[in-house]
Formats: sequence, C-alpha cells, structure tokens
Amino acid sequence: MDEVRPELAELLFSSVGDVVVESVTVTDMVVRVEARSRVLQAACPACGCRSGRVHGSYLRFPRDLPSAGKLVVVVLRVRRFVCAEESCPRRTFVEQVPGLTRRFGRRTERLRSMLVSVGLALAGRAGARMADVLGTPVSRNTLLRLVTSLPEPPPVVPRVDEYAQRKSRIYGTVLVDVETRRPIDLLPNREADTLAAWLAERPGIEIICRDRALFFADGATRGAPQALQVADRWHLWHNLGEAAEKCVYRHRSCLRPMPARPDAPQETAEPTVASPWPTGHRFAKRTRVKHATVHALLAAGHSKRSVARQLGMGLNTIMRFSRATTPEDLFTGQWQSRATRLDAFKPYLDQRWQDGCTNAWKLWEEISEQGYPGNYSSVRDYVRKTLRGKPQPIGPRPPSARAVARWILTHPDALNEHDRLQLKAVLANCPELTVLTEHVRSFAHMVTELEGERLPEWIESARAATDLPSLSRFAQHLERDLDAVIAGLTLPWNSGVVEGHVNRIKMLKRQMFGRAGFELLRKRVLLYT
Repeated sequence: MDEVRPELAELLFSSVGDVVVESVTVTDMVVRVEARSRVLQAACPACGCRSGRVHGSYLRFPRDLPSAGKLVVVVLRVRRFVCAEESCPRRTFVEQVPGLTRRFGRRTERLRSMLVSVGLALAGRAGARMADVLGTPVSRNTLLRLVTSLPEPPPVVPRVDEYAQRKSRIYGTVLVDVETRRPIDLLPNREADTLAAWLAERPGIEIICRDRALFFADGATRGAPQALQVADRWHLWHNLGEAAEKCVYRHRSCLRPMPARPDAPQETAEPTVASPWPTGHRFAKRTRVKHATVHALLAAGHSKRSVARQLGMGLNTIMRFSRATTPEDLFTGQWQSRATRLDAFKPYLDQRWQDGCTNAWKLWEEISEQGYPGNYSSVRDYVRKTLRGKPQPIGPRPPSARAVARWILTHPDALNEHDRLQLKAVLANCPELTVLTEHVRSFAHMVTELEGERLPEWIESARAATDLPSLSRFAQHLERDLDAVIAGLTLPWNSGVVEGHVNRIKMLKRQMFGRAGFELLRKRVLLYT
C-alpha cells in the first residue's frame, strides 16, 4: 500500500502540489480520500507573515469531481497556525491548499470550476439539471451564486453598441474589448449619462469605437474626454447606403426606359358615358326588376297600397319607385359614386401603377408622405378593385430603387453582366444618379484604403450636389462628428465583433425565458465563453 500511495496522489492531485494521500476508502456510493498537506509553513492572510507554529488541526470534507459514477469526498486534515507577527489583528489562521481549497469552501477548486462553467452556459434550472446528470447535484441558487461571485475582466479598448433587452422597448449598452474581442461590461440602458459615468470610473481608456448615435458620442465625450473616438466604418457605409437608396427613389422615374415614339398616331376611342351603376353591380339588376314590376302593377290599375301588400314592400318605397321614370333615377344614396379623400391622390396612384409599383402598402406610404389622411385599407381596396384591372405598360418591369442602390454600392468588378448592363442603362437616363455613383465609389475607396484625410474634400463635393438632398444631409451629419469619422476612416479599429456579441446576447436572453434579471444576464455575457 505504501507503494501505491504516491501513485494515488499523482493521479488524484496532479495539479495540486504538496498533498499526501494517506488512504482511499470505497463504498457503494462514496469514495473517501484521506489527505493532508505536507508544507511546514503557511502565510497569514492578514499580514502575510509566514509561520510554522501549529496551534491545532481539524478535518475538512470538500467534495470533488465524481469518479465512476460515485461521489468523491476529500477528507483533508488542515492545521491552524499561530501568527508570528504580534501587531497582526489575527492571532491564528488556517492553512489553505492552493488549487484545492479556499476559505469557507465546501467544494474543491476543480469541482467549483466545472459548476461555474455549467452555470455560465445554462444558468439556473437548466444548469442544475445538467449538474445532476454529471453526478454533482446542486441547486439552481447555488449555480447562480457561483456565477455572480466571479470577478469581472478589466477594460482596455472598448467598443460600444446597443442591444435590445425587449425589442423596440428596452435597450441596453454592450462594451467589447478590441484587443481580446471579449465583452467588458453590460449597461442597463443606452443613456449618455450611464455611459459617461462608466467611462469616468476607468480613466485609463484611450480609444473608444462606436457608431454615430448621439447618446454614445455625448457619453464618450463627457466620460472620457482624453480618449480618441473612432466611428465604425460599417455603420458609415450602411448610412451611405440608406442615403443612396433615398436618392434613387427620388429619381425613380428615370428607372423605366423611355417608350419608343409610335410611327403613326393611334385612334382614340370616344369616351362612353356609363350609368351610375354598372350592369354587373349587385343591386342594379334587382332594382330594375322591382321598378318594372311596380310600374306594371300600377299600369294594371292596382293602388299603391295594394302593390305594397302584394310585393311585401313599404308604402314609402312603392311611392319612391312610382315617382322614378327610369331605374337610374333610383341609383342614389350611399352606393352612388361620391367624393372621397382618396380622389385627389388617384392620379398619382394611377401613374405609380403604370410605373410598375404594385404594392398597396408602398403606395399608401408614398401618399401619406404627401398628406393623405386616410388609412391603408382605402388604398388597398382601390388597388384591388380598380387598378388590378388596368393593364400595365408592355415591356420589362423597371428595377426597384433598392436594387439600383445595391448595384451602385457594389464594386463594379463584383457585378454580373446582367446587372452591369442594367445599371449602365439607368445611369444613361439619369445624370443625377451618375453623380451619385461617383460619390459612392469615391467614399468606398476611402473606406477600403483608409484614406480618411480625403473626407473633408468629399463632404464639400457631396454638399454641392443639390439634386441629391439625401446625400447632402448625409454629408452634413458627417461634419457634426468629423473627428470620429476621420479616425474611423484612418485607423484599423472597427466595431465588427460587437455585432456577433449582440447575437450571442439574444441567444443567452432567450435561454432564460425572461425569468432572470439583468445582473445574471450581465454575468453570463461577460464570463461565458
């Protein structure tokens, strides 16, 4: 047995030094490992003075990782030393075995590390179920306490972005380290004051990567005035794409090719005057039959009361039918074509239908911007009942504004032949879109080649494009945050990794099903790998 003990010590405590295994007892459910420390001295946790004077000893029973489906309990004899420093407030102290125990710990460090990993990955209830499967049953509250007691990593170069705690209602702020690509902290909101207070507590921050949101810019300026702010290039390109799409939509009439001029003038048909109610109307036939029946009975000598009794109609209705010389005189009231709030916008809807826009929601959004006070259902009914029956112009459907904007934003070498020919045809019909394409490609060259020093010249040129108001507004917004944008187009820093962490936050948030609070979410985001 004496020859086996060193092998047991190396097997059970390979990562822990200065531990001697005295015996191993195996029962049906538990493996008991009796061990002790063989160091001669220990350091006082209060003053740091080392002492070898033993005051006494006692047994500790920390649980260890299971073995072969059995619980493992370490029966560890620890000693209490007398502190040699007379001025120390602690007269005695208990030795701790590094890598095996900690003060007041009921588990070994490796078991604690495993439970922490389970808690970070699965949180409370799910983590407790997994720990039970692994042979180390603990409660969900124990896992949550282990997670919340972990220390937090220090920040270096943070990237700032927002995430949704509850979509469209509650937003928070996530900060990610540029160098380690790990999250630094989670803030409960996206207010400038919260970010400024967080940065003020960490004066060593020198670089802050962010998007161009005003609350992030204000918070970074007030909280860390010494730090260099860097605007993210992806958000700059995304904002330029939105401005380019608005410019293309403004010149959407140029997207359809001009129709060929006919060789001979076409004969126009004479307009026909339709009756107030068309023949196929659901009430027209019934009204005509009733009108003929009433006049036939009156011509046969029946009185109005007699006709009303025979037809089962009211006397006032019979009198109204008798006064009408033709059925068309009865086509009045709520079924007659009356003026509506949509009439003033029908020519525009007809023109847009001819341009190829067949989306009722899109048409409603367009006329709403022009002052239409009605709701979507009126436009939808007009499109379904009136415009659906009208033929559209013969020829290929014009490209959408989003498709043209995508062609402009794509590198010319990356476009296929079909898209390149379509873009060439669109630019040939619209010189304004040609100017837009030149500005977009110039900005793309600055982004890819990191030539931020050319930005002031580009802004001046873009603001001069009066026919492209969306591009001019984009350039004006860049001037408000000029230093950060120039730094973003010059330095290699960017916020791309933050978007991946935002997706990971969504996964962790959905795992907890809304039962846990912000503090647990914060710990899992910061420490879960």
